Amino acid sequence: LKMVKQKLYTILKQETERTAIQLFRYVFVGGAAFIVDFGSLFILTDFFGIYYLVSAAIAFILGLIVNYILSISWVFNNRKLNSSTLEFGVFSLIGMVGLGLNEVFIWFFTAEVGFYYLISKIISAIIVLFWNFFARKYVLFK
Repeated sequence: LKMVKQKLYTILKQETERTAIQLFRYVFVGGAAFIVDFGSLFILTDFFGIYYLVSAAIAFILGLIVNYILSISWVFNNRKLNSSTLEFGVFSLIGMVGLGLNEVFIWFFTAEVGFYYLISKIISAIIVLFWNFFARKYVLFK
C-alpha cells in the first residue's frame, strides 16, 4: 500500500520532468480545458446563435486560458522563460496554431465529411491536444 501511495504521489503531485507523467497530467488539463471549450462552443452556438466557427474560436481561447493556468501549476515545473508575460505570449502563439488546426479540422469534418459540429470538435480536440502538449513541452518548458 505504501508503494501505491508513493506512485500516486509521484504521478499526481511531485514535480517531474518525465514526459510520460507530464503527458498523463496534460490529458487531465486538456480535459478540463476541453470541457470549458466544448461547453462554451455549445452555449455560444446553440443558445446565442453565433456561427459555429466564430463560437469555436471564442471557446478555444477560453479553453486556452484554463489550459495555461493548469499547465503551469501542475504539468510543467521548469520554465525556459523568466517572464510570465512572454511565456503566456508564446503559450498563446502555440495555442493559436492549435486554434488554426482546430478550425480546419472542425470545418473539414463538418462541411466536407458531414459530421455534426460537436463530433468534429471532439476529433479536432484529440488531434490538437498532442500538438499543444509537445510544442509547449519542447518550446517553453525544460
